[in-house]
Amino acid sequence: MVVVLSVGLHFSAALSSSGAWEKTICSAPFSRVSPGFAATKPFRIPSRRGLSYSGTTIIPRAAPVTDVEDGNQGETDTIPTPIVIIDQDSDPDATMVEITFGDRLGALLDTMNALKNLGLNVVKANVFLDSSGKHNKFSITKADTGRKVEDPELLEAIRLTIINNLIQYHPESSSRLALGAAFGLLPPKEQVDVDIATHINISDDGPDRSLLYVETADRPGLLVDLVKIITDVNIDVESGEFDTEGLLAKAKFHVSYNGKAIIKPLQLVLANSFRYFLRRPTTEESSF
Repeated sequence: MVVVLSVGLHFSAALSSSGAWEKTICSAPFSRVSPGFAATKPFRIPSRRGLSYSGTTIIPRAAPVTDVEDGNQGETDTIPTPIVIIDQDSDPDATMVEITFGDRLGALLDTMNALKNLGLNVVKANVFLDSSGKHNKFSITKADTGRKVEDPELLEAIRLTIINNLIQYHPESSSRLALGAAFGLLPPKEQVDVDIATHINISDDGPDRSLLYVETADRPGLLVDLVKIITDVNIDVESGEFDTEGLLAKAKFHVSYNGKAIIKPLQLVLANSFRYFLRRPTTEESSF
């Protein structure tokens, strides 16, 4: 299988000394996380600033104005959908990352260097072509341990780093990405309705685990929030996949409770938690 908010989750807006608005994500550490994801520290995602990762901080950076060519503006119908997939399932020893943007991607050396600056070992696994375009796959491990990335904050830092570089070197992609509104110069022309875009499904995946599927409107910090929603109801996250596909995020998680598949009453609790924090509380939806 190929990573494409919560009770106790605290959001706050504060004006930093530099004048940038910041959102505080995850004011408390995760309560339970299995080997696929490690417990996290509080971290912040300031808006419209330079993208970096220093322990617990992610700062997005917009692309330079000079990177935007007049010929690319207003041609969103010909621009392919950017896709970034963070895969924790395919390789037991490494985090696999796949990037697709039609046939427009180059060697992505700058992206690889940016990921290495996060304290990661990055090896380009392979490149292949299909009807959706050129797929670039990377194998990523932590430089200090040689192990796959398990910290949701660092996984989110990887995702935002890739998207920031994609927007910087392909500024036309920002009009196709939800995060283009935060990082790019060409925000999407239409905003995704969170109520309509959000879908949650939980099914058994054998006797010892369940498969959780979540689709919703993308935004910075979403991966961290999804994991925290799960762990806040004492469910273990074993592994998963997080796909950023244009304006949407699609996540698949293998989850369990006390080493077993999640029973129906707990599935309902988890699904309702997602509906509450991903959608407006006034929205009602039939049971999954």
